[in-house]
Amino acid sequence: MSTTTSRRLVIAGTGSGVGKTTLTIGLMAAFKQKGYTVQGFKCGPDYIDPTYHTAVTGRPSRNLDSWMLNHDLVKEIVQKNSQNADISIIEGVMGFYDGKDPRTNAGSTAEISIITKSPVVLIVNCASMARSAAAIVKGFQLLDPETNIVGVIANRVGSEGHYKIVKTAIEQECSIPVVGYLKRDVDLTIPERHLGLVPSIERGELDSFFEKLTQTILETIDVDQLYDLAQAPDLEIASSQFAKRSEKQNVRIAVAKDAAFNFYYQENFELLEAYGAELVPFSPLAGEALPENVHGLYLGGGFPEEFAHELANQTDVKESIKAAITNGLPTLAECGGFMFLTEAIETTDGQQFEMVGLIPGKVKMQTKLAALGYREITGTPRNFLLPENVQAKGHEFHYSTFEPSAEITPAYVTKGMRGRKPEGYLKGSLIAGYTHFHFGSCPDMVEYWVNKCKENKHD
Repeated sequence: MSTTTSRRLVIAGTGSGVGKTTLTIGLMAAFKQKGYTVQGFKCGPDYIDPTYHTAVTGRPSRNLDSWMLNHDLVKEIVQKNSQNADISIIEGVMGFYDGKDPRTNAGSTAEISIITKSPVVLIVNCASMARSAAAIVKGFQLLDPETNIVGVIANRVGSEGHYKIVKTAIEQECSIPVVGYLKRDVDLTIPERHLGLVPSIERGELDSFFEKLTQTILETIDVDQLYDLAQAPDLEIASSQFAKRSEKQNVRIAVAKDAAFNFYYQENFELLEAYGAELVPFSPLAGEALPENVHGLYLGGGFPEEFAHELANQTDVKESIKAAITNGLPTLAECGGFMFLTEAIETTDGQQFEMVGLIPGKVKMQTKLAALGYREITGTPRNFLLPENVQAKGHEFHYSTFEPSAEITPAYVTKGMRGRKPEGYLKGSLIAGYTHFHFGSCPDMVEYWVNKCKENKHD
C-alpha cells in the first residue's frame, strides 16, 4: 500500500473556544494559496467543521475518532486520504488532552496525534498574560511525553510588542518556536456554525471571510516554517478495511444528499462500496423522488427542520419513499432522516409541517440541546442492520424530541453518560433513530445491509 504524505500537522488548542477552527481553515487556505494541495481532517465526530475544510481545500475532509474506531483504522484513514496531498491538516477537538476519560488520553486530540505520529501546533490564548504563557505550554509538553508539540501560535495578543514578549518567554522555556500570532482586535470570528452552513458555503457567501482570514494569517504567521515543522514519519497499516471485500453485488443504495441531509461519514460510503454496493445520490429537497431500481435507502442526518416548509411540499418525494419502505426497502434513517420519516416536524414557533408519516409521532424542535455525546449501540431482536447483542458505536446530537403517537418498537439500546436507554424505531426493514452510526466501529453492519438489499432485490 502507498504511504502517506510526509507532512501533516495537528492544530490543537489549550481548550475549547481558543480559535482552532478559525486558524485551521485559515492555514488550509494559506497553504492552498501558496500552491499546495491540502487534505483536511477533524478529530472527533463533528460534521460541521469538516464542511469548512472541504470548502477551503476542495477535498472531502475526514473525521478521525479514536473512541469510535480502532487505531489501525484511524491510521488508514489518514494514510489513504493524504495521498496526492502536499500537507494534511488535522483540526483538534476541545482542549488537546480532553476526551472520553479525565484519567487517560482516550478519544482526545492528543491520542490522535500519538496514533498518527503527527507533529502538533498548540494554539494558546495569550490575552492578559506574558511569561505565564510559557508555563501553559510547558505543562502541555510535560503531561504526556509521547506527544510531539513542535510549535505554538499565539492567539488574541494585544499588539506586536505583546507577541514578542510571549514569544521570548515560550521559546526560552519550552525550546520550540512560536511561529506567529493573531491579534485580539482582528475581526476574524468564524461565522456562526448555523444550520444554514452548507447552503451558505455553496452560495459563496463565506468567500470574503475566507479571503480576509487567509491574508491576515499570511501576514502574521510563518506558514513556510509550519510547512517545515510538519514532517512526519510514514504510517504502517496492518490490513486495509477499505480494500474491496467483495465483487460488485449489483445492489444499489439510494442516499439522500442535499442541504437538508448532509451529515454522513465519508468512510460509511466507502465501506458500503467496499462490500459491493453502488450508491445513488438524490435530493429530496430538490423534489427528486426515490431513484428507480434501488434496493436500499440511506437517509442521513442534517437539518430538515430548516427546510421543513419545502420538504412538506414535496408530496411526490414523500409518497415514493413511504411506498418503498412500506414494501420492504431496507432503510437506515439517522437523526434528520428519522425526523423526516415521522408524521410532522413542529418548529420552535409552533408551526407544524407534514413529513413522510411512516413513524407514528411528531418531532418537536426546542431551543436548547436535547442530546449530545458518544453512544455505544446494542442491537435488538429483528434488527437486520444490528442484530441482537451486536455492538456498534456512534454519536447523538440534536435539538429536538420525538413524541410517539402510538406504541413503538425501539431499534436498539444506546449507552451514554446517563446510562442505557431504548432508542429509535424498528418496523420490518426500517431502522430509524437519532443516533449516527460509524460503520467503521462495526463493519459487519455493512455486510448485513448489503445482504438484506440482495434479499430485497430477489423478493
